[in-house]
Amino acid sequence: MLSVVLFPIDKSDRKEIGRTGEYVSAIGLGTWAIRNYSRAREAFIYAIEHGIDNIDTAEMYDARRAEEFVGEVLKIVGRGKVFVTTKILLKHLASENKVLKAAKASLKRLGVSEVDLFLIHWPNSWLTIEEQARNFEAVYLKGLARYIGVSNFNLSELKKAIEATRKAEIVVNQVYYSVLNKSIEKDLLPYAIKSGITIQAYTPLERGAVISNKTIRKIAEK
Repeated sequence: MLSVVLFPIDKSDRKEIGRTGEYVSAIGLGTWAIRNYSRAREAFIYAIEHGIDNIDTAEMYDARRAEEFVGEVLKIVGRGKVFVTTKILLKHLASENKVLKAAKASLKRLGVSEVDLFLIHWPNSWLTIEEQARNFEAVYLKGLARYIGVSNFNLSELKKAIEATRKAEIVVNQVYYSVLNKSIEKDLLPYAIKSGITIQAYTPLERGAVISNKTIRKIAEK
């Protein structure tokens, strides 16, 4: 018989989204590479009931199935209990019309009229950062997202995106960051802190690899 010890979530540990005055749970729920949606649904509902209100998804994940999954969870727990983030594929950034068409499709899969945060998943190498940022800003201007941000942008790209938008602020940059990969601490993280941009870390647990790190295990044992 498997014995499971459940540790309480610190509900007071909340992080601000940019400088918006809005806070979400420091721990978020990702939807990349879900293999069993039935078990994932149980886990997500449990987490939301115990203080996690931050869910991240993307149209790319499992060929859009992940967004549909989040929509199913929202129907069960209630839209107001979750801060929803999704991301747009770079191929849709060529024009405002393409951005809006893709964004509306994401909202339909999620079953919502707007998302809390919409991100550019990756910078599009075929467009200037300024052009794609201005095109993407349409999701905010048309009321499809409360906030916008980016993902996988380096320091130079982030600066250009910030300068390009007309009315919306870039409030988040979601990047690869963990105790085993601290490359952003050289320049990107200090700039984000100074500029009031939230850095959201993906793969912070390194798909479980952190537990085999000797230093981390020593700290955990103490």
